[in-house]
Amino acid sequence: MSTAADTPFALPDIAVDMAAEIERAIQRNLKGLDFLTTAAPAVGQTPKDEIHRRGTLSLYHYRPMADEIYRVPLLIVMATTNRGYILDLAPGQSMVEHLLLQGYDVYMMDWNAPRPQEKYLRIEDYVLDFIPDSIRRVQERSGEEDVTLVGYCMGGVLSTLYAALHPGGPMKNLALFTTPIDFSRMKLFHAWSDRRYFDVDRLIDTVGNVPPEMLFASFDMLRPAGRSAGMVQLWDNMDNDEFVKSYRMFDRWGNEMLPLAGEYFRQTVKELMWGNKLHKGELVIGGQKVQLKNIRVPVLHALAQHDHIVPYEAGQPLVAGVGSTDKEEVVLKGGHVSLAAGPNAVRRLWPKLDEWLGVRST
Repeated sequence: MSTAADTPFALPDIAVDMAAEIERAIQRNLKGLDFLTTAAPAVGQTPKDEIHRRGTLSLYHYRPMADEIYRVPLLIVMATTNRGYILDLAPGQSMVEHLLLQGYDVYMMDWNAPRPQEKYLRIEDYVLDFIPDSIRRVQERSGEEDVTLVGYCMGGVLSTLYAALHPGGPMKNLALFTTPIDFSRMKLFHAWSDRRYFDVDRLIDTVGNVPPEMLFASFDMLRPAGRSAGMVQLWDNMDNDEFVKSYRMFDRWGNEMLPLAGEYFRQTVKELMWGNKLHKGELVIGGQKVQLKNIRVPVLHALAQHDHIVPYEAGQPLVAGVGSTDKEEVVLKGGHVSLAAGPNAVRRLWPKLDEWLGVRST
């Protein structure tokens, strides 16, 4: 027969631990109820002015936050599927705010859902119309001829195409994050867009613009267990207010994907994904062949170590292929989103971007 002396834990200690765990479970349930019944936190709060809007495009100018401003303005080009507030989540968690506080003059090409009549938009429309028109408006508003392009993901692809087709300027610098060049290395995207089973022509001819639900499902396929794992992590941290706030902001952004213009999607699948024409040097935009070697401005490309959307192998050919003598590739800890937004970005990408831009923006 065992005695109290043989018991490894005293009963009062077990009771205290059980009471603490029960209390934590109660608090998590209360927080969970609050999570379900309250509005998501506000995002994109950095003061800005919409200086131009045309169809799917909104061009914003963020109001300065520093007394001294760098001469060369920055124009951020977002992917057409994503809302730009991922770079402006909240005070203290905003790349835009960080750049403004360092003295940069920041503009952003953000996107709205394309209208049905915009289903005919092609890569040419973004590269040869929207970007040049936005640059011209930035020049007019800033009074400066030079402009730095900052492109994120497919926004980086559009920026790269523009740079290659306009070697004479007025672009001063090209800073890119997680930008794919060799689309053959994006294995999981190739799996779901396998031409043997995926009839892109039938899809676009039927639906026009590609609905966000389809895009959302395709990203979920890249990490099938990701959403469930995220919910488990959320529950484990439900009593951590800062974690919950951050989770809700990222979750909101992830769920607010935009439709893709139909012809743009068709062209991306056929020419970039299937044909890999950008990497091969065979891509023709507006009658001009895109050659990375024509890019001669300073180039920075930041890639993420754990990017499941744009693996390192897909982005690596960019810096190797441009004709610039001033070029740099950096590989930082993080994933496709956490590279640019969140606590990881605050410590790694943002300081690096400021360091790189600072000496090239005067």
